[in-house]
Amino acid sequence: MENKEILVIINNVFSAIEKLIPSYMENPDDKNISNGNLAVCIIDENENIYGKMFGTNKPRLRESYRVAWTKASQVWLTGVKTGEYERMVFTKEVDENGNGIEAPDLIGWEGGQPLVMKNGKKLSVGFSGFRGTTDLEIMVKALTLAEQI
Repeated sequence: MENKEILVIINNVFSAIEKLIPSYMENPDDKNISNGNLAVCIIDENENIYGKMFGTNKPRLRESYRVAWTKASQVWLTGVKTGEYERMVFTKEVDENGNGIEAPDLIGWEGGQPLVMKNGKKLSVGFSGFRGTTDLEIMVKALTLAEQI
C-alpha cells in the first residue's frame, strides 16, 4: 500500500511541475538556461528512483536529467542540500569523502534538497533546468500542490 501511495504523490508532483513550468519560463534568467528542457529525479526512503523530463530537445534533456540525478543522489547520500554540502566540505565541517563523494564529484549547484512529505517520509530530490534557487523553489511548490490533491 505504501508504494502505491508514494507513487500517487510522485505522479502528482510531476503534474504540478508541468503546470508550474510556464510561469517560470516567463523569467528570461530561467528560460535561457535550458530553454524549457528540464528534469527531476526523486529518490524515496526505500531507494526507489522516480524521474521525469519536460521538453523536446533529447540531448539537452539527457544532460538535465544527469544533473538532476547527481543532485538527488548527493542529497540521498548526505541528507543535505546541494551547495550547502559543498560549503560544509570546503570549510572542513565534514570530511571530503565522509559520505562517499570526493571533491571532484560534488555537484556544487543548488537544486538538490531533502523534502519531507506530510506522512513524514523523506525524499531526496534533484531538479535541473532553471537557476538553482528556482530549481529548489519549484520542487517545494510541486510537493505542496501534490499533497493537496
